[in-house]
Amino acid sequence: MLSYLRRSWSVVNLDAIAHNVHALQARLSSPNCKLMGVVKADAYGHGDKFVADQLVRLGVRWFGVSNLEEALSLRMQGIFHPILIFGFTPADQAGVLGEYNLTQTVYSLEYGRSLQVAAEEADVTVNVHIKVDTGMSRLGFILTGQYFAEAVSEITQVCSLPRLHAEGIYTHFASADELTGDGEEFTRSQFRLFQNTVEELEARGLRFALRHCCNSAATINYPEMHLDMVRPGIALYGLAPSADCAGKLDLRPAMELFSTIAQVKTVPSGAVVSYGRCYTARRDTVIAAVAIGYADGFERELSNKARVLIRGSYAKVIGRVCMDQLMLDVTHIPGVQAGDLVTIVGADGEGSLTFDEMARLSGTISYEKICLIGKRVPRIYRRGGKDVGVADYVHRQKE
Repeated sequence: MLSYLRRSWSVVNLDAIAHNVHALQARLSSPNCKLMGVVKADAYGHGDKFVADQLVRLGVRWFGVSNLEEALSLRMQGIFHPILIFGFTPADQAGVLGEYNLTQTVYSLEYGRSLQVAAEEADVTVNVHIKVDTGMSRLGFILTGQYFAEAVSEITQVCSLPRLHAEGIYTHFASADELTGDGEEFTRSQFRLFQNTVEELEARGLRFALRHCCNSAATINYPEMHLDMVRPGIALYGLAPSADCAGKLDLRPAMELFSTIAQVKTVPSGAVVSYGRCYTARRDTVIAAVAIGYADGFERELSNKARVLIRGSYAKVIGRVCMDQLMLDVTHIPGVQAGDLVTIVGADGEGSLTFDEMARLSGTISYEKICLIGKRVPRIYRRGGKDVGVADYVHRQKE
């Protein structure tokens, strides 16, 4: 049996990730279209090492991360396939980019020139992808309206820099997960602008091996926009990007979250529960204290709102969620005792709970929920019904 502290823990089903990858691959518009596994933010809280290893087993050969630290984490854990860094890397790290064969996003002429100088000093060539801003108004050469000609000129200059190898160009959709209102038209306008940019650059003799613009939502909703590569993130982990995307692809959530009851006791009518006394028992109430709190990713915003599963029955969170614990009303569940399993996300009997439900209760999205699972919550990896590995961040940091 794998060793880990059974206080609060998550289980990551690698078979579910495999299922999701196969579903996404079946959605691709062309057998030549590549699938990039987006594993930023520690694989959306699922653990970069085990997820990336599983993706390699499934034939994925490109990975996307947010920053240099995440890219180096993959390299140090044996992932040697191409890695694209989406975000900012200080130009003076060009030597590291070159040494570890990492691909950096270039989003402005100024940054491209700085990276060129640093790469020349380090005597390396840096692989880059050009990021264009077609309406997200985040990183990228801005292309809208009057800025188009200037952006094309600046991209051309970046691609002429001898220490930068521009192998790809991409953009990011702002509302590909919105199929109501003008969301679809906005996405199509972004795609048209991206295509126009690529065509203008090709007219200047610049051809890119990889053109890509589809996140999870666009991969699902717009197969005609797949081009050379797609970049699914949230869908890899079995969660729909939005309600508009739900049910369009057969996805299986990869992560479940569990905890343990620390104590069960009965408090009298009128007793107040937890910080701020925001819950008062209206009758004699059986309360279970559970060993999970906001430091583990169960947000304080869920106080007096969320529910969990114990012995196949739902139990409501009462009182304020604490840093390390929360309280439940288990009066209606017979025989609850210390040590009982608590299902935070997952299935128990006929009941089930999802990250989407938690997200709705706290006014956010499932992306945020899975990324907030704390580092003191070990991740247990399961394949073929067997536990095959543990990512225990606290223990690893002590070694």
